[in-house]
Amino acid sequence: MNMQIRKSEERGHMNYGWLNAKHSFSFGGYYDDLHLGYRDLRVINEDQVAAGEGFPMHPHKNMEILTYILDGKLEHKDSMGNHGIIGTGEVQYMSAGSGVTHSEFNGSDKELVHLLQIWILPEAQGGKPNYGQKNFKREGKLNQFQTIASRDGRDDSIQIRQDAAIYASILEANKTLSFKADSKRHYWVQVARGELKLGDTTLKQGDGVALDGASTLEFATASGSEFLLFDLN
Repeated sequence: MNMQIRKSEERGHMNYGWLNAKHSFSFGGYYDDLHLGYRDLRVINEDQVAAGEGFPMHPHKNMEILTYILDGKLEHKDSMGNHGIIGTGEVQYMSAGSGVTHSEFNGSDKELVHLLQIWILPEAQGGKPNYGQKNFKREGKLNQFQTIASRDGRDDSIQIRQDAAIYASILEANKTLSFKADSKRHYWVQVARGELKLGDTTLKQGDGVALDGASTLEFATASGSEFLLFDLN
C-alpha cells in the first residue's frame, strides 16, 4: 500500500475575518502545484464562517459539490429555485452541470458554521443542474461506515455523477473499524475531528491521506474521531 499524508498544518490557510478557510488542495488565492487534487477529487476546504456572513451569489459549472456540516447551519439559495437550511449532520449536494448560481450564508446570527466543502469532477460535462440535501443521523455513522454519496445512490445515499463514493464515520474512543478496499482503486481519508490511527500511522484533525494499492484499511482511535473516506476511480 502506498500512502501520502497531507498534514493539517501544511494546508493552504486563508483568513478573511468572516471566513477562516483551510485548503487541502489548490483553491482560489492558494496555489500549490504539488497539491492540485487527487484523482477526481479537486477540493476539500475546511471552512468556518462567522455569524451572519457568507458567500453571495456566484456561478459554478461542471462540478459535483458537496457540503458536510460539522457544526452550525448553512442557508442555501440558488438559481434553480432551491432555498433551505442545512444543519449539523446534514449533507448538501449540488451538481452544477451546465451552469448554476448560488449563495451560501451562515444560517445563524450568533454562532459560526463549521463545514467541509468537497468538489469532485463529474464524469461528463454539461447536463441539467441538480440539488439535494440529506440528514445522516449520528447513529448511522457511529462505529461504522455510512455511505453518504455514491454513483448509484446505494444505501439511500446522495447520487452523484462520478464513479466515486464517500463514506462517513464517527468512531468512539478505543474502537476499531475495517474497510475492505479494492487494490485497483484509490482512496482519500480526511480527518474532520479528533485523532485517527490508520494502520500504524496516526492522523490528527485536519490531516488527509492519499492511498492506493490497499486491500484492507484498518482504523482505530484512542480518543474518538470523525472522518470521511473517499473511494475514487
